[in-house]
Amino acid sequence: MVMITQAQCQAMDAADQTGRRSLFDLPPDTIYLDGGSLGAMPAGVPGRMKVALEEEWAHGIIRSWNDAGWYFAPQRAGAQIARLLGVDGDEVIVADSTSVNLFKVLMAALRMKRDRTVVVAEKSNFPTNAYIAESACRLMGAEIRWVDAENAAEAIDADVAVVSLVHVNYRTSRRHDLGAITRRAREVGALTIWDLCHSVGVMPLDLNRHGVDFAIGCGYKYLNGGPGAPAHVFVARRHLSALDQPLTGWHGHAKPFDFSETYRPHPGIEQMLVGTAPQLGVLALEEALKVYDGTNLDAIRAKSLGLSELFIALVDQELDGLGFTVGSPRNPDERGSHISLVHDQAHAITQAMIARKIVNGFRTPDMLRFGLAPLYTRYIDIWNTVAALKAIVREGAWDTPEFKIRKVVS
Repeated sequence: MVMITQAQCQAMDAADQTGRRSLFDLPPDTIYLDGGSLGAMPAGVPGRMKVALEEEWAHGIIRSWNDAGWYFAPQRAGAQIARLLGVDGDEVIVADSTSVNLFKVLMAALRMKRDRTVVVAEKSNFPTNAYIAESACRLMGAEIRWVDAENAAEAIDADVAVVSLVHVNYRTSRRHDLGAITRRAREVGALTIWDLCHSVGVMPLDLNRHGVDFAIGCGYKYLNGGPGAPAHVFVARRHLSALDQPLTGWHGHAKPFDFSETYRPHPGIEQMLVGTAPQLGVLALEEALKVYDGTNLDAIRAKSLGLSELFIALVDQELDGLGFTVGSPRNPDERGSHISLVHDQAHAITQAMIARKIVNGFRTPDMLRFGLAPLYTRYIDIWNTVAALKAIVREGAWDTPEFKIRKVVS
């Protein structure tokens, strides 16, 4: 086997045409590999927020809803995200949180399929998706057909109203075949909802080409919108006229400032809005999304796979016999943009890594997760990360009381 060298990783960075690291404000002495939890801050965001705070809010005050264009920021940011989803700009809007948007589209989809009683979902994925699905099904008198990733398509039959799946698993990075599952759902007349939190911004999605009905996603992972950034929701245009989403707030009204006592939904994607947008968060996300201007999603995906392939190869080369196993699919076609390693001391090793200014994530009970954000992650970062893992385990550097303390957020 040909050994990978540090010099080869440096050469890969020199040849990289995809990275946009200079557009981010990253600490110079830190390797940041947790972009699948919280994306790095784009360098343009502080300036935009300074204007929003010191000019638009402080001096423009309420006039800024009109004069600074605040009111239509959810539509503008939605249109920016739409390009990353492969849909039209007026089919996406920024609103609320991922969980709230999932509830809205799941309830709306079940109302569209009242003659069916089954929702296909995957319990092993992010817990909030299961919680929301269970709540919506209780309200609608539907049942959940829990599936494993391997048999999701086979579970879709003529009883199914909605297939609600997470595209990329938050723990393992296993990726569903979005096109194949959507085709199967369409064949039996079921609707699809895709959670794209771990895939939007790092791979082509082409939702309209595949015929996806609904999709949701967050703004703070690979879209780099900041902690708690507002989420987004996609509704295929063909469904907008029949949509009956449950949270009928005033911003979803056809004419909100008529203050009508009777609800009449907006005919467009705006009907997915509920209340007043968290305006500063929307403005920060809108600015952050500019790092994607002019990017090519095929090239971004190619770099993502290049980073993850290098990571796996270095794990095999350098960490043999140290207790690590690769917890993500080795087949790149089945993988998202993060790599997970399993180790029985995963939490303490993660804390030891952070102490060495290499930031990754931990997922209970035994998983180290490394988010590979192609716009700012370098190949040399992967080399240095694996070298640190090797040193920490060989030296037993993880085995200290301070690294075994569980913090509130992990």
